[in-house]
Amino acid sequence: MFLKILAHPIFVNLNFHMPMVVDLSHPLVMLTGENGSGKSTLLNSIHYALNGESVDGFLYKLDRGSVKPGKVFLFDAEQHNPRMRLELFENQPQMLEFLRMASHGQVMLSMFRQSFPALEPGTTLLLDEPEMALSISNQRRILKMMKELVDQRGFRIVCATHSPILMDDPDTYVINLDKHINRNIPDDSMGTSGASTIQ
Repeated sequence: MFLKILAHPIFVNLNFHMPMVVDLSHPLVMLTGENGSGKSTLLNSIHYALNGESVDGFLYKLDRGSVKPGKVFLFDAEQHNPRMRLELFENQPQMLEFLRMASHGQVMLSMFRQSFPALEPGTTLLLDEPEMALSISNQRRILKMMKELVDQRGFRIVCATHSPILMDDPDTYVINLDKHINRNIPDDSMGTSGASTIQ
């Protein structure tokens, strides 16, 4: 399965060359790159394309090949934190109590243990930084759970991430957006070592 982006207002602004071809044929894809490199934008673009949606300025062609991606579920760990929507669980007292007591990381693990496996087999799961609140050991756990969703439930997973745990695994296919010229990422003047860069 390949997504060919013919035009995109954000990617053109970031200096990405069009057409941009994104290989989604692997069942477990990791999108990586600097802050502001376009990972979340690409994840949302994939969501629109898989759902056949028309968006102003975004022209694309999706070649599904022999792949049938099933239903598409987009999960942004920052925006979809259930602890920020407690009113949705008023009729589920056990879940409400859990959400009030649990950490952000515990809530995320519960999504992988209970909510994601409850989605239809063959679902395409798009995840935006699911590791954000997780320790290294729990990042390893969600990687294991992702592989199980792929192997046992026929999921396809595309994940925007900064986690070396998720990217370095031999079972993941990595698309690195830093290979494009990009005006929206920190320049070298910020430094990573040595004297303070605070003005």
